Amino acid sequence: MRRLYVLILCSYAASAAVAQELPEPLQRILSGHALPADSLSLLVQAVDADVPILSHFPQEPRNPASTIKLLTTWVALDELGPTYTWPTEIYFLGGWDGQSLDGDLGLKGYGDPYLVTEEFWKLLSSLRRTGLEEIRGDLVIDASYFDGNGGDPGIFDGQPFRTYNVLPDALLVNFKTVRFHFVEDFLAQGVRISADPWLSNLNIRNELQLIDGRCRGYQAGISFDLRDTVSGNTAVFSGQFPAACSPYTLTRSVLQHDTYVHGVFVTLWQQLGGQIHGGLRRDVIRDDAEPALTWHSRPLAEVIRSINKFSNNVMARQLLYTMAAESLGPPGTEAGGVDVIKTYLQQQDLNPGSLVLDNGAGLSRRTRISAALLADVLLLAVRSPHSPEYLASLSLGGLDGTTQGRFGAAAVQGNLHVKTGQLDHVSALAGYVHAASGKTYVVVAMLNAPEVHRGPGKEFQDALVRWVYARL
Repeated sequence: MRRLYVLILCSYAASAAVAQELPEPLQRILSGHALPADSLSLLVQAVDADVPILSHFPQEPRNPASTIKLLTTWVALDELGPTYTWPTEIYFLGGWDGQSLDGDLGLKGYGDPYLVTEEFWKLLSSLRRTGLEEIRGDLVIDASYFDGNGGDPGIFDGQPFRTYNVLPDALLVNFKTVRFHFVEDFLAQGVRISADPWLSNLNIRNELQLIDGRCRGYQAGISFDLRDTVSGNTAVFSGQFPAACSPYTLTRSVLQHDTYVHGVFVTLWQQLGGQIHGGLRRDVIRDDAEPALTWHSRPLAEVIRSINKFSNNVMARQLLYTMAAESLGPPGTEAGGVDVIKTYLQQQDLNPGSLVLDNGAGLSRRTRISAALLADVLLLAVRSPHSPEYLASLSLGGLDGTTQGRFGAAAVQGNLHVKTGQLDHVSALAGYVHAASGKTYVVVAMLNAPEVHRGPGKEFQDALVRWVYARL
């Protein structure tokens, strides 16, 4: 009997290390698209079970694309806690008489990932309520809490001005992006361009030509360029814009981190009735200085919803730097954040051997993780007291986030909490399926194969969650 038991365990171990026969609906999709069996890593396990019911090359390290955010956000949630907030501090660096500041205004960031324009406006409104009207000196920006040498923003795909490529910064305002709006200008017989937010130090050069015809062409025929790539303060728009495309919007990253903050500050401060006479400096505020005002971000439990539901790469990278600064001390770095995650996994008796982690967002060709390790993290999360906050951060299958509109009228819609990921030749899905039987399953699927991102990967994911929902 003991020998039989050992044989069963050995048989299971062998199949877990390599592959199990796939259910017919899943195999049919692989065969139909000529996808090799060894291009897939798959694991399905009930959250109350000790072993998976289906595993296929679960130990093989694969590129998970954006599903790696599940690891980054879980470690942050468990290490920092769901009520963790990021402060942003304001300092009066000079004499203040209750109305005028005879000196500089200091602004120190601690990595708030969601200091969008509306939140920054609230911060400055709070500053105006202190009575401050006039700043006679400079705006001094202290971003020393993070290492500011983030590298080339275009290193991933050669698109340095795309919003998803914005690098981390301790004082990140509105993701350092501007949404440009293009509308037909009937009076001038041209194209009118406006910006949100409007930056006092951003020059917009409009070289667009309005043409007749239907709306077509990449970006509605609009070419975008920053002529001065060092300062990034002149946005040039050229090309032929079909009138049928009006209105049209395009979001791009402009300026540098400090000049962007300065531009938004001046614009909003003046709108609030304030004055500033000086310029911009980047400096480190003394440790013994006392902030005149401290603004706190939204709690971490809310922040990770934006990261996971809408796959926000910039916020995920900010989170990685935050973990490094909190755990290892400032300045926060990418390498430090990776070390924090690997240490956490080891403390949880999970082997990080399959993990190759770059930026924590999945915007990488190097990132790797096994389906088994990612599934272990998901099991750890669902069995934790922080499980409700974590599940609430994931896309509610078919109803919101990155899966909104998927699964049609199928019963599975609304019965899964998942994160999807896609890069060229990479398609992945990971999360939880709440089956018709009442049981909940962890599901991890990663396909790394040529052209899988063009449709076959999504088809496989949909079939997988339907099979888990209906059959288990």
